[in-house]
Amino acid sequence: MTLRLAFMGTPDFAVPTLAELIGAGHEIVCVYTRAPRPKGRGLELEKSPVHVFAEAMGVEVRTPVSLKSPDEQDAFVALNLDAVIIVAYGLLLPKAVLDAPKLGCFNLHGSLLPRWRGAAPIQRAVMAGDSETGVMVMRMEEGLDTGPVLMAERVPVARKTSGMLHDELAQLGANLMHRAMGAIERGAANETPQPAEGVTYAKKITRDDTKIDWTKSAAEIDCQIRGLSPFPGAWFEAKGERIKVLFAEPVSGNGTPGNILTENLIACGEGALKFLTVQRAGRAAIDAASFWRGFPLKSGERLE
Repeated sequence: MTLRLAFMGTPDFAVPTLAELIGAGHEIVCVYTRAPRPKGRGLELEKSPVHVFAEAMGVEVRTPVSLKSPDEQDAFVALNLDAVIIVAYGLLLPKAVLDAPKLGCFNLHGSLLPRWRGAAPIQRAVMAGDSETGVMVMRMEEGLDTGPVLMAERVPVARKTSGMLHDELAQLGANLMHRAMGAIERGAANETPQPAEGVTYAKKITRDDTKIDWTKSAAEIDCQIRGLSPFPGAWFEAKGERIKVLFAEPVSGNGTPGNILTENLIACGEGALKFLTVQRAGRAAIDAASFWRGFPLKSGERLE
């Protein structure tokens, strides 16, 4: 038995799930994704990763600015769907859309709910120093990531960056959604309400999140760097230039926060940080030793 589905998603994170559902033989009636946006110096319209993949698979793509209009909702209801799969779509689903599919709407979320509901769950989990994170399939409700959970998978964070976790969870989540749809087909899906305790919100990353504050401990800064790597990147300023740190290692060391102790070693509020991978503005990421040779900084100098 296969399901008649619509898929809603936008970024790279969503593509493996769409591919898994197509490969499983489900009927993907159409894909909803964010409209193409201007990018680059020429401001040419760029399609989302999901848009590009869906077109390559021969699936109809819809890019409404909103799903609030009666016309859009009528067009959606007319699809006569069994279910809708949502992965990082980016638009709110009105009640009329949530209620239209026979079996409901199901979302793949990149955290262990109710921790890190919202826009940037993978990055926030790493930045907060969480020891583990994961993916969950949940039934969509009108609230923000509040619905009951059908299935979950956990992974250790360890020394991973958000980029590493993003790729790992995207693949893990694709398989999880495939299994969840199988359980729904068989009528064997168990839905567990989220606990009221432990709710946190993963707010969008802002500029204030990205600048390194050397008065914090090396462990805290390390979490910030890994959580923001590879994009948008945690940064400091030296010689009037903004430089991103994409990977580092907390080590022992003492000194005035922000001061260079030795090559690649910076004093923090507690401990020190050893640079491993850095990136100058407009250039490719390089190892710290190469950076230091091309951008000499002296012991005792202070990084802002």
